[in-house]
Amino acid sequence: MAVHLTRPHAGPVAADPGRQAFLLLRTVFTVAPIVFGLDKFTNLLTDWPGYLAPWIDHLVPGTAQQAMYAVGVVEVAAGIAVAVAPRYGAWLVAAWLGGIIVDLLTVPGFYDVALRDLGLLVSAVALARLAVRYDARAPRDAGAPA
Repeated sequence: MAVHLTRPHAGPVAADPGRQAFLLLRTVFTVAPIVFGLDKFTNLLTDWPGYLAPWIDHLVPGTAQQAMYAVGVVEVAAGIAVAVAPRYGAWLVAAWLGGIIVDLLTVPGFYDVALRDLGLLVSAVALARLAVRYDARAPRDAGAPA
C-alpha cells in the first residue's frame, strides 16, 4: 500500500524567504527602538547616561540624563517610522546607529558594543533594501518585478 503525504499549501510568507526576512527585521527594528527609547526614561535596563561620550555631554545643553530623554524620543520615533514606512524608517535607524557607533568609539570600554551596533546598522540597511520590494505601501520602481 502506498502512502502519499501532501504538504499543506504554503502561504506567501512561508514560501518567500525574502519576505520572511523583511517581516522579521521590520518587527525587530520597530520593537527594539521603542523599548530602548522608553527605557531612556527609566534606566531599568542599564545606566544610559554612562554610554554618552563626555565630549557629546559637553556639546548638548543640560545633564547626560536629559540628553538621554531626547535620545529616547528619537528612538521611539525611529521605531514608529519603521512600523509605518520601513523603506525610509530603516534608513533613519541606520543613521542613528551610525551616530551611536561614533559616540561609543570615543568612550573607552565600549568597543564591543560599537561592533554589535555595526551589525545592527548593516541589518537596518538590509531592511531598507528589502522594504523596496516587500513593503506593500512603498512605491514600486518602474522596472521592479511585482
